[in-house]
Amino acid sequence: MRQQIVVSGLGGQGVLFLTRVIAESALRRGAAVLTAETHGMAQRGGSVLSTIKVGAFRSPLIACGTADVGLFLAAENLPVHGPLLRSDGALLVSSGEPGPYRAVDAAAVARALGAPVLANLVLLGAAVADDLLCIDGDAIEATIRAISPPQLTAANLEAFHQGLAQE
Repeated sequence: MRQQIVVSGLGGQGVLFLTRVIAESALRRGAAVLTAETHGMAQRGGSVLSTIKVGAFRSPLIACGTADVGLFLAAENLPVHGPLLRSDGALLVSSGEPGPYRAVDAAAVARALGAPVLANLVLLGAAVADDLLCIDGDAIEATIRAISPPQLTAANLEAFHQGLAQE
């Protein structure tokens, strides 16, 4: 198991929770994991970048053109964080607009669930459904159950399951 993942979004979109779910899921499967976060102005809706390396790596930083997967909660971050992806890397973007990427309107799905903040887990479900990650859905579901506050577990799982159903 070896993979480099970029998670990009804006403050308040759940980039750090999404990163934690992926990282802890890989750890539960016995993989080595490194993560790093950049979220300077995130409290004011600014850009948030998180990197996850699963496997034997020496540094959590991802060099330009080397990430295997990009999960973008904000399409406007593509010009800044998109160059981290390999030319043949998988790119999944929360967007209602088509583009040179796989678009899933995770925000609309989350709003329909009554919880716009769950777009991150909808996007994660879509990534699992597309087989983009080196971690399977069972491991991710177990992690969501383990780390979600009890009052949010059911809603978090529902958002993840809705993401699995996205085409």
